[in-house]
Amino acid sequence: MREPVERVLVVIPTYNESENLSSIVARVRAATPDVDILVVDDGSPDGTGDIAESLAAADDRVHVMHRTSKDGLGRAYLAGFAWAKERAYDAVVEMDADGSHQPEELPRLLGALAGADLVLGSRWIPGGEVKNWPKHRLLLSRGGNRYTRVALGVPLRDATGGYRAIRTSALDVMELDDVQSSGYCFQVDVAWRALRAGLRVVEVPITFVERSAGTSKMSPAIVAEALGRVTAWGAQDRWARMRTRRAG
Repeated sequence: MREPVERVLVVIPTYNESENLSSIVARVRAATPDVDILVVDDGSPDGTGDIAESLAAADDRVHVMHRTSKDGLGRAYLAGFAWAKERAYDAVVEMDADGSHQPEELPRLLGALAGADLVLGSRWIPGGEVKNWPKHRLLLSRGGNRYTRVALGVPLRDATGGYRAIRTSALDVMELDDVQSSGYCFQVDVAWRALRAGLRVVEVPITFVERSAGTSKMSPAIVAEALGRVTAWGAQDRWARMRTRRAG
């Protein structure tokens, strides 16, 4: 049993999420009234940052971090993690602003932290589900996770998912200062670092719902970055283990 988690910060990166932000913040506050929220806005030209400021002015549990440019999902989360550590939060939560990660399932993730350092909301374990995705997105996600399991030798069914809860005490152990991944492969990077550091990683089922407003940030460049980095990490890991066996 780990130390109890009392102070939790939900980090919500945003870029042009003016249609979704108010709703997702309200749902988080309703589902988990005792958590705090940090909106990390990357200079959204659609006014998302102004909406975030209005929400913060009306609720002292909502906070805003403004960044000057769109610098990638990974960098936004790292900034949020640093903000949480500076203020002595016990855990941080990664959550998308578009409603695909349902705040009503957050208590399940936080409950699982009682026996874990990192909890992944998983679409691809029994009880998990995806709603309203086209077939090509389903194939891409399933195929990407299968490739990740083979390339990195990890037991995770959904290493690419972005709905997760992390103990802040685990962040230092994962040595995130040298993270280079900026897109969605950031999620694979963090999960793999946790496993290699000997941390306990568990998956709990979630229902992922495709956004109903705004534009998805998924792009061929993001997919290419993930494929290239996972391939390189896997090759480097195999080479390092091979050298260790030869030296032994």
